[in-house]
Amino acid sequence: MGRYVVRRILQMIPVFIGATFIVYWLVTAIGGDPVQNLYGERPVPDTVRAELTEQYHLNDPFLLQYWYYISDLVRGDFGESINGGRPIADMILEAWPHTLRLVAVAVIFEVLVGVSAGVLAGIRRGGFWDNLVLVSTLTVVSIPVFVIGSVAQVYLAREWGWFPTSSTTDGFRSYLLPGMVLGALSLAYVARLTRASIAENLRSDFIRTARAKGLPPSRVIGVHVLRNSLIPVVTFLGTDVGSFMGGAIVTEGIFNIPGVGFNIKRALEVEDGPTMVGFVSLIVVIYLVTSLLVDLMYALLDPRIRYE
Repeated sequence: MGRYVVRRILQMIPVFIGATFIVYWLVTAIGGDPVQNLYGERPVPDTVRAELTEQYHLNDPFLLQYWYYISDLVRGDFGESINGGRPIADMILEAWPHTLRLVAVAVIFEVLVGVSAGVLAGIRRGGFWDNLVLVSTLTVVSIPVFVIGSVAQVYLAREWGWFPTSSTTDGFRSYLLPGMVLGALSLAYVARLTRASIAENLRSDFIRTARAKGLPPSRVIGVHVLRNSLIPVVTFLGTDVGSFMGGAIVTEGIFNIPGVGFNIKRALEVEDGPTMVGFVSLIVVIYLVTSLLVDLMYALLDPRIRYE
């Protein structure tokens, strides 16, 4: 197991460099004039333009700019934002708790409701609950997230007052509705994936053997079926954490939550390349770490899996 963990960590290094290189290239390829965007329609003083161009290496070749960036990043320096000159590390530290709370609500909502609905539909395949889960998840998948978020904000928050409308002043309660909106799409996929996996395992030979041995249905479902069915679900959940970070751009924008996605959206609007790359690099690291944790969880769910 130890050699496997070391090998996976070494594999993460070229993946991280490749991902950040592509992101940096895409941000550079957008073009535009970030210095001019700071001043809007007003003229930029020549001294200010020259100072910012020198500070952020805007006139250097692309590869040299990337080398400056990755060298600073290795030392833990995310650089400074063009829009305001704040250290990006400080911006990440401020934004990170908001997105963490949002993702925590989304994952809990996704696991509790999605897995429960999928198990119920898989066990009672073809029945009322199965059809209800299929229709409701298909409906959620068919509707864009920004539509779900806008409708939920209007009716569940403003009209009916079940949740706070947009601010984060109500503590953790403020994150409930945006977290459920963020996890809605993934919940639908988790429910369908769990349902299919449960139905497939119920037809397996080892389940027929377990029933032939006289094991009670609760043990057959709870131990043998559920344990094997959760392996693909755990894989999806692990990779989905990285997707939540990207999806937070829309959700945090709708509910005005100053998290990671909100900062990326604002950086896109003002073409603040260093801020965009800094936050996206953080998402890449989170995605790689969660993928590693998912692989390690395989051994807990299925002892037949060996890494060496």
